[in-house]
Amino acid sequence: MGKHIVRIDVEYLGDLHCRITHGPSGQQFLTDAPVDNQGKGEFISPTDLLGTASCSCIVTIMGIVAKNNNFDITGLKAYVEKEMVNDPYRRIGRLTMYFHFPRKLNEKEFALMKNVVNTCPVTRSISPDVEIVTHFTFEGNEE
Repeated sequence: MGKHIVRIDVEYLGDLHCRITHGPSGQQFLTDAPVDNQGKGEFISPTDLLGTASCSCIVTIMGIVAKNNNFDITGLKAYVEKEMVNDPYRRIGRLTMYFHFPRKLNEKEFALMKNVVNTCPVTRSISPDVEIVTHFTFEGNEE
């Protein structure tokens, strides 16, 4: 497979704000430093984006795997909690992700969904120093 390059432009607007432009779609959004690091927290922070990227990548791949295995996870809801640490330097220490499926999955489906966490290109690109914790729940019961 040939390399696929995507250009993303970042413009510094001052006051710790950046405008991000996604080359292929032209979509834009703003970032800000977090309140615990001199920012106002007016927009998503770069480290928040990393957590968001990881969780949304996993959910997207779960959708691909479900589709390819003829089951539906429409209605899956997920969220990520990002925890920063300052030892030995400021970085993301832990990403805790919660996945709530709209129905109970059978054993095979659940195994496929859990495996996605380990095959996601974002989580594979994150330092092994970042702890990744996952929780799975299902409508009507909890694992």
